[in-house]
Amino acid sequence: MPNLSVIASPRRFLPLLLLVMLLTGCGSSPKMPSPAFKPELKPAAADTESTLSRLYQQHTDWRGTPYRLGGQSRSGIDCSAFVQITYQDVFGLRLPRTTSQQIRAGQPISKTDLQAGDLVFFRNGNHVGIYLEDDHFLHASTRLGVTISSMNNIYWSRKYWRSIRIKP
Repeated sequence: MPNLSVIASPRRFLPLLLLVMLLTGCGSSPKMPSPAFKPELKPAAADTESTLSRLYQQHTDWRGTPYRLGGQSRSGIDCSAFVQITYQDVFGLRLPRTTSQQIRAGQPISKTDLQAGDLVFFRNGNHVGIYLEDDHFLHASTRLGVTISSMNNIYWSRKYWRSIRIKP
């Protein structure tokens, strides 16, 4: 008879599982929306609808671009460079290059006050994305490249840190 005590003890693998989750990087997420994810626009002010439309177009243009630490092009891009380029392309605004600089570029806001275009930061400023709507954000994921994720999934909800609003 086989030794079932090894198989029946999932707690033995918990430390290994936690280590793997920590090492997977800022963009790893266990449950991501499909690449075609695009929530239906809610009736909103014209500028919000326009902002969302431009951000979703940016997603379409960059979707799947691989993550590359320090990258700043379609051949590879990191989260803060993607935010910097998106703000320049979509809003015509220049943002600093790094997350530590970007978090100081706007006014802190509550998670409950998020609007399309606000910046959301995760894990003490190690990752940044752009809020869309309905608790979804656009970002450069280490695992999926440029994508849209839900702030409510188990990974991102635990990593959420702060939000800011950039004023022109």
